[in-house]
Amino acid sequence: MHAEIIAIGDEITSGQLLDTNTQWLSRRIEDLGIAVPYHTAVGDDLDAMTGVFRAAIGRAGVVVITGGLGPTADDLTRQALARATGCPLARKPEALDHIRAIFVRLGRRMPPSNEVQAMFPAGSRMIDNPNGTAPGIEMEIGDQGESPCRVFALPGVPAEMKEMWDASVAGALLAAGAGNGVIRHRVIKCFGGGESQVEAMLPDLIRRGRSPTVGITASQATILLRITAQGATEAACQAAMEPTVATIRRCLGPLVFGEGDDQLQDALVGPLRKSGRTLATTEWGTGGLVAQWLHAAKGAEPCYRGGLVTADRIALETALNIPRDLVDRHTAGSAEVTAAAARRCREIFQSDLALAVGPFPEPDPDASRRQVVHVALAGPEEVTVKPLRFAGHPALLQISTAKRALNFARLELGFAPEVSG
Repeated sequence: MHAEIIAIGDEITSGQLLDTNTQWLSRRIEDLGIAVPYHTAVGDDLDAMTGVFRAAIGRAGVVVITGGLGPTADDLTRQALARATGCPLARKPEALDHIRAIFVRLGRRMPPSNEVQAMFPAGSRMIDNPNGTAPGIEMEIGDQGESPCRVFALPGVPAEMKEMWDASVAGALLAAGAGNGVIRHRVIKCFGGGESQVEAMLPDLIRRGRSPTVGITASQATILLRITAQGATEAACQAAMEPTVATIRRCLGPLVFGEGDDQLQDALVGPLRKSGRTLATTEWGTGGLVAQWLHAAKGAEPCYRGGLVTADRIALETALNIPRDLVDRHTAGSAEVTAAAARRCREIFQSDLALAVGPFPEPDPDASRRQVVHVALAGPEEVTVKPLRFAGHPALLQISTAKRALNFARLELGFAPEVSG
């Protein structure tokens, strides 16, 4: 059984409103063991909505529609459902009674336009909406001998939609045979390689049609590997995914830094805390982003001492006490000055370790010249400096550089997840 979710409204198709209903419903539908291969959004146009409804009914066993059940002229879900299914609209007395009761409860007079919310396609059932004037619509569509397509139309108001899903729709799907299996995901997070490089390191795992499936996406320089399994129980899904997880970890090695909600700062803070070591930071190009992430990381308080943000040479000389002649000889963004900043940061914060990020290079019209930003990690005995290639979309340079700095420290300290399998 597959499902399709349809979001209604010009405000969605125009980009004026973020459709969070579809995301929420996808997760709830998958909890019932029903895959969701289709998300559709359509504006408030009767012909367009009718076509979308017909297509969905023809290719999915479950269709969940949100929006378009209000009383105004642009609320066309009920009319489009009637046209798509060939079931004319008729007034449902119990729905009208419900709408009138809502207005009585509110102490307001019901406008005549609200009566349209009591119009239902013939043969459909009402889904109770305890706290709104828009009852939902439930239909079964299919010829004799065919498995029917179950259609549920719910209001677009998230609070009402969620309440009606939990109270009525989920139970109706369970009664119709859903819930005999579950769908579960695991997300493996990687850093240090691009999508194509990571895919090339994973023999045949991204192939469509294999089970469990593995999808690969990039999000702000982090590579996400999403593993999806379908089985009778959650334990069965997890068991089915484990060999794939082991293969990914074995093939990618230190590129893997975590799973699920893990971030690179967590991959650094966790081992630091276990080892009892402390860290401080000083940043120029990343503008305090590394410090912000480390400060917010779970469990960071015992091991992250704090950070300094510099933005010019005066700050290097005054806050970090970097000698002026050193900056004059090597430039503010040099390996030598970045190493000195890491050493001084460690002394100022009296930390075991200090991570320094140098300034970003000035724009160079010659694209063939290799531009770098230096990062440095100072420990009790030595400082390790690494030049990072300064390249990428301008909007992501701070984020990607901050992540690369954290990853540099993680790898220098040997904080790579254990390889399973």
